[in-house]
Amino acid sequence: HLSVLDNAESTLKFTEVNANEVIENVVNTFKLKVERQGGTLTASLDALKSDVYVDQLQFTNVLHNLLENALKYMREDVDPELSVSTRDIEGRQLEIRVADNGIGIHRDDLKRIFDRFYRVSTGNRHDVKGFGLGLAYVKKMISAFKGSISVESEPGVGSTFIIRLPLVS
Repeated sequence: HLSVLDNAESTLKFTEVNANEVIENVVNTFKLKVERQGGTLTASLDALKSDVYVDQLQFTNVLHNLLENALKYMREDVDPELSVSTRDIEGRQLEIRVADNGIGIHRDDLKRIFDRFYRVSTGNRHDVKGFGLGLAYVKKMISAFKGSISVESEPGVGSTFIIRLPLVS
């Protein structure tokens, strides 16, 4: 991920892809992992137009990264519930939402979660591994795809990552 972060412009292979199909493949691949944790992963791919211009491998990695984080930061008192959805939005854009019912992110941390090497404190949980590069990578890729990413989160309730990508004309 770090090498892609540093050399994104020179290493990406852009092609036109159907985002709904890529998301469906990722969800089908990831569903078993979620079910092993006692949870569910649902997909609502409602976008009628979902052709975007991205590097398919990196786009797939972005989705995997967000789903991995959802499992990594799940609450211990409830089974994980993850969802991925797409919809058409104004301005010829596709919106992708990756939502969970995990531990959530405090407002103070929201400003920095996309910074390199920044890790949200998990309190007394010591089983959360990582270097703080995942969301920096996600943000860099979405920006390289001429899109945007934001997050809505509430501690103890969960998080929703919202990606907006321009549709292929």
